[in-house]
Amino acid sequence: MRALAYDTFGGPLTVREVPDPVAPPGGAVVRVVATGLCRSDWHGWMGHDSDIASFPHIPGHELAGVVTSVGEGVSEEWLGQPVTAPFVFACGDCAVCRAGDGQVCPSQTQPGFSHPGSYAEYVQIRSAATNLVALPAGVSPGLAAGLGCRVATAYRAVTARGRVTAGEWVAVFGCGGVGLSAVAIAASRGASVVAVDVSEASLERARVMGATEVFLFDSTVVQRIHELTGGGAHVAIEAIGSPAACRDSVLSLRRRGRQVQVGLLPPVVGAAPVPMERVIAWELDILGSHGMAAADYADLLDDLASGRLALDHLVAEGDPLSLAEAADALVTMGESPSGGIRVIDPTRTAPTGP
Repeated sequence: MRALAYDTFGGPLTVREVPDPVAPPGGAVVRVVATGLCRSDWHGWMGHDSDIASFPHIPGHELAGVVTSVGEGVSEEWLGQPVTAPFVFACGDCAVCRAGDGQVCPSQTQPGFSHPGSYAEYVQIRSAATNLVALPAGVSPGLAAGLGCRVATAYRAVTARGRVTAGEWVAVFGCGGVGLSAVAIAASRGASVVAVDVSEASLERARVMGATEVFLFDSTVVQRIHELTGGGAHVAIEAIGSPAACRDSVLSLRRRGRQVQVGLLPPVVGAAPVPMERVIAWELDILGSHGMAAADYADLLDDLASGRLALDHLVAEGDPLSLAEAADALVTMGESPSGGIRVIDPTRTAPTGP
C-alpha cells in the first residue's frame, strides 16, 4: 500500500510503498477514506513523543474508513461497515477498561505513535471489539476523521470533565481543531463562550462556531475575561498546549471554577506555571482530559445526527490533501495558524500543476 512515512525525527516525510497491514487476532484492518492532519502528529514527527520507537514510522491517528478484514475472534458483521476509532486503543480487558475508562487504559496503544498510523491506504485496528465505532448515515468521512481525536476529545472535555451547563461562561484557550470543537460543543449546551487565540482568522472561525466573544491572547486577556463574565469563567479549557495559556486559563476562572487541560504539554515546551496559590484560595478544580473511550461515542454521534451539534464549518475548505501534500502541511504545522481540520485522502494524488 501507499503510505506517508519518515525515518528519523524531524526528517523528510516521503510517500512510499509499504506492506499491507494484517488483521491480528481480536483486531481488524480498515481501508482509510479520510484521516485528519493533527498537531499531535507534528509533535510525534518532531520527537516530542517517546512512544515512537521504530522507523520507518507512519503517522496518523484520526481516521474514518471501511472495515476490510477481521482477525480471529472478531465478528464478520463488521466487514464493510463505515467506522471510526478513538486515538487511544484500549485493551478492553483490564480493570480500568472494565470500569469504562478506556481512554486512560494502562495497556493502551495509539496508531501513529506506538504503531503504524492512518496516513496510509490501510490501517490496523487493535482490540477491534473495544475500539471500532460504527458511523451513522449522515456523518461525512471528513468530519468522522476528526472524531477520533479533536472532536471526541473536546466533547468529553466539555461535557464529562468540565460539566458545562446552560448559562455558564466558558473560556476556550486555543482555536485549533480541539478548541473550535470545544467552542461549538459548549455553545450547544447553552453556555456563553469566549475564545482566545493569537490568530485573527482562527478567532473569526470561532465566532462562526458559536463564540459569544473573542480575544487575542495577550497580557490583558485574563482581566478582559473577568470583566466580560462578571468575575471569571465557570469553566476554562486549554486546548493548545502552551504553558502561558495554561497559567492564564487558570487565572481566568471565577471562584470554584473548573480548568480542563486538553492541550499537550510535552517537557520540551517547559513546565506550566500553574498558580497553585489561586487554586487553593479559590478552590479551583484542575482537570486533565485525554480523549474519549469508544463506548462513550453514542452521545456525540446522537448530537451530530440530530443536529444539536453542527460541526460542518470545522473542516477546512478545499479538497482533501494527498499524502504528498500532507507531508508539506505537517512540516509547517508548528508555525501555521489553524484553518480548521484539514483532511487527507490517501487515495488522492497531488495535482501536477495548471
